[in-house]
Amino acid sequence: MAILIDPPVWPAHGTVFSHLVSDSSYEELHAFAARAGIAERAFDLDHYDVPERMYADLVALGAQPVRARVLVKRLIASGLRRRKHLEPRS
Repeated sequence: MAILIDPPVWPAHGTVFSHLVSDSSYEELHAFAARAGIAERAFDLDHYDVPERMYADLVALGAQPVRARVLVKRLIASGLRRRKHLEPRS
């Protein structure tokens, strides 16, 4: 049971972003995000997109830094992976 974060390498909006996920539940992920002050609108199906400026603070709060490949594998293994082309947006 862990909150995972990958390196901030995903470019958008003039910065780079990390993905923040839980390998146990969305409840754990949403609770961590709320404690960290991450806006709900940053949630995208199965992860939060977080800007590089938040990375060190999220790690200090307990997010485990992992490579992107590891993050995806653990998310899939947890059964929490949602793919955009398979999931309708609400």
